[in-house]
Amino acid sequence: MPITCKQPLATMPLRLNAGHQVLANNNSAQMHVTVIIPAKDEALAIGAVISALQALTLSGQPLIDHIIVVDNASTDNTAAIASNSGATVVFEACPGYGSACMAGIGAIGTTDVVLFVDGDHSCNYADIPALFIAMDEGADLVIGSRSLGFIEPRAMTLTQRWGTALMCRLIQYRTGIAITDLGPLRIIRYDKLLELDMRDRRFGWTAEMQVKAYGKGWHVMEVPTTLRARVGQSKISGTWRGTILAAHDLLRAVLFNA
Repeated sequence: MPITCKQPLATMPLRLNAGHQVLANNNSAQMHVTVIIPAKDEALAIGAVISALQALTLSGQPLIDHIIVVDNASTDNTAAIASNSGATVVFEACPGYGSACMAGIGAIGTTDVVLFVDGDHSCNYADIPALFIAMDEGADLVIGSRSLGFIEPRAMTLTQRWGTALMCRLIQYRTGIAITDLGPLRIIRYDKLLELDMRDRRFGWTAEMQVKAYGKGWHVMEVPTTLRARVGQSKISGTWRGTILAAHDLLRAVLFNA
Protein backbone atom coordinates (compact mmCIF):
# COMPACT_ATOMS: atom_id res chain seq x y z
CA MET A 1 0.00 0.00 0.00
CA PRO A 2 1.48 3.40 -0.91
CA ILE A 3 2.36 5.84 1.84
CA THR A 4 0.49 9.15 1.78
CA CYS A 5 0.58 12.18 4.07
CA LYS A 6 -2.39 12.00 6.40
CA GLN A 7 -2.77 15.77 6.73
CA PRO A 8 -3.21 18.20 3.85
CA LEU A 9 -0.10 20.25 3.19
CA ALA A 10 -1.73 23.58 4.06
CA THR A 11 -2.36 22.44 7.63
CA MET A 12 1.23 21.38 8.31
CA PRO A 13 3.32 24.57 8.66
CA LEU A 14 6.60 24.50 10.55
CA ARG A 15 6.39 26.33 13.86
CA LEU A 16 8.69 26.95 16.79
CA ASN A 17 7.95 24.05 19.11
CA ALA A 18 7.88 24.32 22.88
CA GLY A 19 11.39 24.06 24.27
CA HIS A 20 13.06 25.33 21.09
CA GLN A 21 15.47 28.19 21.60
CA VAL A 22 17.09 30.48 19.06
CA LEU A 23 20.53 31.82 19.81
CA ALA A 24 21.69 34.76 17.73
CA ASN A 25 24.59 37.13 17.09
CA ASN A 26 27.41 34.62 17.58
CA ASN A 27 30.27 33.94 15.19
CA SER A 28 30.54 30.54 13.56
CA ALA A 29 33.01 29.17 16.10
CA GLN A 30 30.44 29.76 18.83
CA MET A 31 27.28 28.77 16.95
CA HIS A 32 25.46 25.53 17.60
CA VAL A 33 25.24 23.84 14.21
CA THR A 34 22.73 21.15 13.31
CA VAL A 35 23.04 19.19 10.07
CA ILE A 36 20.02 17.68 8.32
CA ILE A 37 20.68 14.91 5.80
CA PRO A 38 17.64 13.67 3.85
CA ALA A 39 18.42 10.10 2.85
CA LYS A 40 16.68 7.37 0.89
CA ASP A 41 18.64 4.20 0.18
CA GLU A 42 22.05 5.81 0.79
CA ALA A 43 23.67 2.89 2.63
CA LEU A 44 26.70 3.01 0.32
CA ALA A 45 27.48 6.63 1.18
CA ILE A 46 25.89 7.73 4.44
CA GLY A 47 28.67 6.52 6.76
CA ALA A 48 31.31 8.44 4.81
CA VAL A 49 29.11 11.55 4.75
CA ILE A 50 28.69 11.54 8.52
CA SER A 51 32.40 10.89 9.15
CA ALA A 52 33.40 13.77 6.87
CA LEU A 53 31.03 16.15 8.65
CA GLN A 54 32.23 15.07 12.08
CA ALA A 55 35.81 15.84 11.02
CA LEU A 56 35.09 19.46 10.00
CA THR A 57 36.67 22.20 12.10
CA LEU A 58 36.59 26.00 12.12
CA SER A 59 38.96 28.12 14.20
CA GLY A 60 40.34 24.88 15.62
CA GLN A 61 36.98 23.74 16.98
CA PRO A 62 34.59 21.04 15.71
CA LEU A 63 32.13 22.75 13.38
CA ILE A 64 29.18 20.36 13.65
CA ASP A 65 27.31 19.79 16.91
CA HIS A 66 24.43 17.54 15.87
CA ILE A 67 23.75 15.43 12.78
CA ILE A 68 20.20 14.35 11.94
CA VAL A 69 19.70 11.77 9.20
CA VAL A 70 16.13 11.50 7.97
CA ASP A 71 15.47 8.03 6.61
CA ASN A 72 12.85 8.64 3.93
CA ALA A 73 11.46 5.10 3.62
CA SER A 74 14.76 3.44 2.72
CA THR A 75 14.74 -0.21 1.72
CA ASP A 76 18.39 -0.73 2.67
CA ASN A 77 20.27 -0.31 5.97
CA THR A 78 20.78 3.47 5.69
CA ALA A 79 19.26 4.02 9.14
CA ALA A 80 21.42 1.45 10.92
CA ILE A 81 24.63 2.75 9.38
CA ALA A 82 23.71 6.35 10.22
CA SER A 83 22.92 5.46 13.82
CA ASN A 84 26.11 3.45 14.24
CA SER A 85 28.07 6.40 12.82
CA GLY A 86 26.79 8.72 15.55
CA ALA A 87 23.88 10.48 13.88
CA THR A 88 20.36 10.88 15.22
CA VAL A 89 18.00 9.00 12.92
CA VAL A 90 14.50 10.25 12.19
CA PHE A 91 12.05 8.23 10.13
CA GLU A 92 9.75 9.90 7.60
CA ALA A 93 7.43 7.60 5.64
CA CYS A 94 5.84 10.35 3.54
CA PRO A 95 7.97 10.45 0.36
CA GLY A 96 9.70 13.56 -0.87
CA TYR A 97 12.82 15.65 -0.32
CA GLY A 98 10.82 18.40 1.36
CA SER A 99 9.06 15.91 3.61
CA ALA A 100 12.41 14.61 4.80
CA CYS A 101 13.75 18.12 5.43
CA MET A 102 10.64 19.03 7.43
CA ALA A 103 10.95 15.89 9.53
CA GLY A 104 14.54 16.79 10.30
CA ILE A 105 13.60 20.33 11.32
CA GLY A 106 10.91 18.93 13.58
CA ALA A 107 13.57 16.92 15.42
CA ILE A 108 15.73 19.95 16.25
CA GLY A 109 15.91 21.07 19.84
CA THR A 110 18.27 24.00 20.44
CA THR A 111 20.39 25.31 17.59
CA ASP A 112 21.58 28.47 15.86
CA VAL A 113 22.19 27.35 12.30
CA VAL A 114 20.92 24.52 10.13
CA LEU A 115 23.11 23.01 7.43
CA PHE A 116 21.48 20.91 4.71
CA VAL A 117 23.67 18.26 3.08
CA ASP A 118 22.77 15.47 0.68
CA GLY A 119 23.44 11.89 1.76
CA ASP A 120 25.07 10.75 -1.50
CA HIS A 121 28.65 11.90 -0.78
CA SER A 122 28.59 14.38 -3.69
CA CYS A 123 29.66 17.29 -1.51
CA ASN A 124 33.23 18.50 -1.16
CA TYR A 125 33.19 18.93 2.60
CA ALA A 126 36.19 21.25 2.55
CA ASP A 127 33.85 23.84 0.99
CA ILE A 128 31.52 23.96 4.00
CA PRO A 129 33.54 26.27 6.31
CA ALA A 130 33.38 28.95 3.59
CA LEU A 131 29.58 28.95 3.89
CA PHE A 132 29.89 29.70 7.60
CA ILE A 133 32.38 32.48 6.95
CA ALA A 134 29.79 34.05 4.62
CA MET A 135 27.26 33.84 7.43
CA ASP A 136 29.73 35.58 9.72
CA GLU A 137 29.69 38.39 7.15
CA GLY A 138 25.98 38.87 7.75
CA ALA A 139 24.17 36.42 5.49
CA ASP A 140 20.88 34.91 6.64
CA LEU A 141 21.03 32.14 4.02
CA VAL A 142 24.10 30.86 2.17
CA ILE A 143 23.85 28.68 -0.94
CA GLY A 144 26.66 26.45 -2.14
CA SER A 145 26.79 27.28 -5.86
CA ARG A 146 27.97 24.51 -8.12
CA SER A 147 27.84 26.89 -11.09
CA LEU A 148 30.30 29.29 -9.45
CA GLY A 149 32.52 26.40 -8.40
CA PHE A 150 33.34 23.15 -10.17
CA ILE A 151 31.21 20.25 -11.37
CA GLU A 152 33.08 17.01 -11.83
CA PRO A 153 32.41 14.96 -14.98
CA ARG A 154 29.21 12.88 -14.68
CA ALA A 155 28.19 14.71 -11.50
CA MET A 156 25.30 16.49 -13.28
CA THR A 157 23.57 15.60 -16.50
CA LEU A 158 23.10 18.18 -19.25
CA THR A 159 19.40 18.12 -18.49
CA GLN A 160 20.09 19.02 -14.86
CA ARG A 161 22.43 21.84 -15.83
CA TRP A 162 20.02 23.33 -18.37
CA GLY A 163 17.07 22.94 -16.01
CA THR A 164 18.89 24.61 -13.13
CA ALA A 165 20.00 27.50 -15.35
CA LEU A 166 16.43 27.96 -16.60
CA MET A 167 15.00 28.02 -13.07
CA CYS A 168 17.63 30.54 -11.96
CA ARG A 169 16.69 32.81 -14.85
CA LEU A 170 13.02 32.45 -13.98
CA ILE A 171 13.72 33.37 -10.36
CA GLN A 172 15.64 36.42 -11.56
CA TYR A 173 12.68 37.41 -13.73
CA ARG A 174 10.25 36.98 -10.84
CA THR A 175 12.35 38.57 -8.07
CA GLY A 176 14.84 40.83 -9.85
CA ILE A 177 17.73 39.01 -8.15
CA ALA A 178 20.38 37.22 -10.20
CA ILE A 179 21.33 33.79 -8.85
CA THR A 180 23.41 30.93 -10.20
CA ASP A 181 22.20 27.77 -8.48
CA LEU A 182 19.51 25.97 -6.46
CA GLY A 183 22.02 23.60 -4.92
CA PRO A 184 21.05 21.50 -1.90
CA LEU A 185 24.17 22.41 0.10
CA ARG A 186 23.08 25.43 2.16
CA ILE A 187 23.03 26.94 5.62
CA ILE A 188 20.36 29.13 7.16
CA ARG A 189 19.81 30.72 10.54
CA TYR A 190 17.35 28.60 12.48
CA ASP A 191 15.00 31.42 13.40
CA LYS A 192 14.91 32.52 9.77
CA LEU A 193 14.18 28.98 8.63
CA LEU A 194 11.14 28.77 10.90
CA GLU A 195 9.96 32.17 9.68
CA LEU A 196 9.86 30.92 6.07
CA ASP A 197 6.99 28.53 6.90
CA MET A 198 8.21 25.99 4.32
CA ARG A 199 5.49 23.97 2.59
CA ASP A 200 6.88 22.09 -0.42
CA ARG A 201 7.21 18.40 0.31
CA ARG A 202 9.00 17.33 -2.84
CA PHE A 203 11.79 18.63 -5.06
CA GLY A 204 10.66 22.28 -5.01
CA TRP A 205 11.96 22.70 -1.44
CA THR A 206 15.24 24.43 -2.39
CA ALA A 207 13.61 26.86 -4.81
CA GLU A 208 10.85 27.69 -2.32
CA MET A 209 13.42 28.55 0.35
CA GLN A 210 15.35 30.90 -1.91
CA VAL A 211 12.34 32.63 -3.45
CA LYS A 212 10.79 33.26 -0.04
CA ALA A 213 14.08 34.56 1.37
CA TYR A 214 14.50 36.96 -1.55
CA GLY A 215 10.91 38.10 -1.14
CA LYS A 216 11.59 38.99 2.49
CA GLY A 217 14.63 41.03 1.53
CA TRP A 218 17.05 38.83 3.45
CA HIS A 219 20.78 38.79 2.86
CA VAL A 220 21.37 35.72 0.70
CA MET A 221 24.88 34.85 -0.46
CA GLU A 222 26.31 32.28 -2.85
CA VAL A 223 29.65 30.54 -2.24
CA PRO A 224 31.49 28.49 -4.91
CA THR A 225 31.40 24.77 -4.20
CA THR A 226 32.49 21.56 -5.91
CA LEU A 227 30.03 18.87 -6.92
CA ARG A 228 31.42 15.35 -7.10
CA ALA A 229 29.89 12.34 -8.79
CA ARG A 230 27.46 10.85 -6.32
CA VAL A 231 27.71 7.38 -4.80
CA GLY A 232 24.86 5.15 -5.94
CA GLN A 233 21.83 5.85 -8.12
CA SER A 234 20.22 9.29 -8.23
CA LYS A 235 16.51 9.44 -7.36
CA ILE A 236 16.04 12.42 -9.69
CA SER A 237 18.37 12.29 -12.69
CA GLY A 238 18.49 8.48 -12.62
CA THR A 239 15.01 8.21 -14.18
CA TRP A 240 12.90 10.21 -16.64
CA ARG A 241 10.04 10.19 -14.13
CA GLY A 242 12.25 11.69 -11.44
CA THR A 243 13.57 14.34 -13.81
CA ILE A 244 10.06 15.38 -14.91
CA LEU A 245 8.72 15.47 -11.35
CA ALA A 246 11.67 17.56 -10.19
CA ALA A 247 11.17 20.05 -13.02
CA HIS A 248 7.46 20.31 -12.25
CA ASP A 249 8.08 20.85 -8.52
CA LEU A 250 10.75 23.49 -9.09
CA LEU A 251 8.58 25.39 -11.55
CA ARG A 252 5.64 25.33 -9.15
CA ALA A 253 7.80 26.54 -6.28
CA VAL A 254 9.11 29.48 -8.29
CA LEU A 255 5.79 30.54 -9.76
CA PHE A 256 3.71 30.30 -6.60
CA ASN A 257 6.19 31.64 -4.03
CA ALA A 258 7.65 34.66 -5.84
